Amino acid sequence: MIVEGTVLKYGDKIDTDIIIPARHLKYTDPAYLAQHAMEPLDPEFYKKASKGVIVVAGKVFGMGSSREQAAIALKAAGVKAVIAESFARIFYRNCINNGLPLIVLPNVTKEINEGDFVKVNVETGEVTVNGRTLKGKGITGMALEILKSGGIMDYLKKVSV
Repeated sequence: MIVEGTVLKYGDKIDTDIIIPARHLKYTDPAYLAQHAMEPLDPEFYKKASKGVIVVAGKVFGMGSSREQAAIALKAAGVKAVIAESFARIFYRNCINNGLPLIVLPNVTKEINEGDFVKVNVETGEVTVNGRTLKGKGITGMALEILKSGGIMDYLKKVSV
């Protein structure tokens, strides 16, 4: 599974309140949530992400509450994958369950810059940028099958037939 796109880069400890502010949680429409993704940190995020991007971030991306809407908002906004030094565990699983690939890559914020074009091999964890290949942690097994299906609901429909 290969995804590619231009990088939007953020720092450490981006919590779910930044990814999708609580005042928008009463809405369930992914298109609505997308318009407000990362709004407190980057008011132009939706406009930038709508072209199809890869988010690069530092440590514990997705920390905070376990709101599933954070993963939904990012994916609906146009994020093709998130590469970070580390992720909050529940956020990581919410992304897998919603079909949004994530790669753990130590020191990624030192290796990849805003605006770089990256190619991500989700299975191997290899990230190609500026002629270099960086090695992150790939996704395998059932998590990969869930991603390939587009999320947990589509995966369950496929395996229960």
